[in-house]
Formats: sequence, structure tokens, C-alpha cells
Amino acid sequence: MAKVRWGILSTADIGMSRVIPAIQRAHNCEVVAIASRDASVAADAAAKLNLPAAYGSYEDLLSADDVDAVYVPLPNDLHAEWVMKAASAGKHVLCEKPLALFSTQAEQMAAACHDADVKFQEAMMYRHQPAWVEAVRLVKNGTIGDLVAVQSWFSIYNDDPNNIRNRAENGGGAVMDLGCYPISVARMLFAAEPVHVESVVRRDPETTVDIVTSALLEFPNGGQSTFTCSLRAHDEQWVHIVGTTGRIEFEVPFNPRPDRETSILVVTSDGPSGSTVSETIAFPPSNQYTIQAELFAQAVLDGTSVPVPISDAIANLRVVETILGST
Repeated sequence: MAKVRWGILSTADIGMSRVIPAIQRAHNCEVVAIASRDASVAADAAAKLNLPAAYGSYEDLLSADDVDAVYVPLPNDLHAEWVMKAASAGKHVLCEKPLALFSTQAEQMAAACHDADVKFQEAMMYRHQPAWVEAVRLVKNGTIGDLVAVQSWFSIYNDDPNNIRNRAENGGGAVMDLGCYPISVARMLFAAEPVHVESVVRRDPETTVDIVTSALLEFPNGGQSTFTCSLRAHDEQWVHIVGTTGRIEFEVPFNPRPDRETSILVVTSDGPSGSTVSETIAFPPSNQYTIQAELFAQAVLDGTSVPVPISDAIANLRVVETILGST
């Protein structure tokens, strides 16, 4: 079976602990190399994950003939530079979210990949989770009536000033790291861009990154989405999707454990005074990072479009900019 040969730009924890092992399990993928700006760090990472090659610079990995695609888990402020260099080297690119610091950067990245004729996708992995695929289908089919509102919460507690989430120069902050998910969810479910955005942003006085942000998005059909994201709150995440005749609830919408069953609660009624039916739909354990890699790799192998167009990532970043710019 044909396989896409992957190189990894950076030994970032998300790659080492989650994404690289997931790509290694993908049936149409092979991870052949990893790079760091420190050759010894790259060598240690390659040994830990049983990778055949390690490079002491990102440029050396991009020049490797046996690398077809790269995964970019670098800090946000380095995405634009290395995505465009990867495109110039003829490598397909899966880049961590958010795509860039600004939508104008993201547009330049997309143009570079288009001109180089390489595939380019943002690693918004939750979209490939079976539970979300089913939820989107249920909303489109009118199972909960007309979509009225989407409410989301996503928070972690991280006050380490050296962590990139708390460093403004690296593109940190709650919205960039966490809020991009609820924004994506709302846009995906309403299948539209918001026509009005309001937000309340609380920033850390020392680091200047936003640490608690709440936002309201209004969509063309009058539907609304509200969410709160935070870097200074108890670890928590949920999404509630409410329609005119029912609702869908996610308990762990964004990063469920791959070794456990996931489920969604679907509540429907016949109308305002009709009977109510509740159903829990369960899904077998699955790894959304593996699914993401397989779908991306298949697009590379077949010469077809990637599952989620890069225009979606750019549009998501425009909403991020509006939320953070409205303070």
C-alpha cells in the first residue's frame, strides 16, 4: 500500500505525546524524520519514537528527498515562515492551529502552498472525530429542528510565564489556544460566517495575553453562539447545541481520550408540547489525530482536495482577530 512519508518540524510536546504516535498508527502514513534546532534533541526524539532519521535543522529536513509531507507543531509565530519554506521545498503541510498570528499571514501561506501545488490544511483535529461527524449530520438533517444556539466552554489552568500559551510574542492567549475551537464549531454548525461579534477580554497585566475571554457570535439566520475560554480556570470543556425541537450535548468535545468510548446526548421532542425522547449515541474508541492524518494522506495520494479547505482556517482566524480587537 502506498504511504505518505512524514517529517516533523519540531519536538513540541503535542507532537511527541499525541500527534506523531497517532500518525504512526495511520495505515497510509509513515513518519520517517524529525527535526529540531538542536541535533541532540532531535536524535533523542527520534530514538524515543523509533524514527529512522533526525535532523539538527528544519532546513535539512525540508531538503530530504524521502519526505513527502510535514507536520508543523511549532509556536504560532513560526507557522508562517516554516509553512512557506515547506511549500517552497515541495512538501505538503499539515499545520497546527491557529494557522498564523494574523489572517493576512494565513493568506500568504495559502498562496505559497497553492503556487507550489502542495496540499495545505490546518490541524483542527476535532472535526474528524466520529461524534462530531454524526452531530453535524444530525443538525443538517433537522433532527433538532432549526439551529438556534451553540454554547461552549473550554478552559485549562496554565500560569507558567515561560509556556508559549502565556507569551504574547509567540501568539499565546486563551482565544488563540482554546477559543479557536468554539469559533470553529459554531461556524461549522451554522455553515456560515458570523455577521456580528462581541467580546469581553481579560488580559494578564504582566504577560498581556488574554486569560479569560467570552464572546457572542451572531449568524445570518439569527442564530447565536456564545463561549468562554480561559487559561486560568479549572480544566473543563463542553458544547451544547440547541435547536427548535431538540438539543445535542458533548461532554468532551475537543480532546477525548482515544482509548475510551465517546458519546453524545441527543434530546428531541415532537414540538412545544410534545413528548421528549433522550438518546445517548456511543462511538467506539478512536484517535482523531490518526483519522486526520489518514484523511490528509489520502488526499495527497489521490491528488484530491484536503477534507477541510484552508479558506476555513483563514475565516476562523478572522473571527479570532475580531474578538481580540474588540476590547
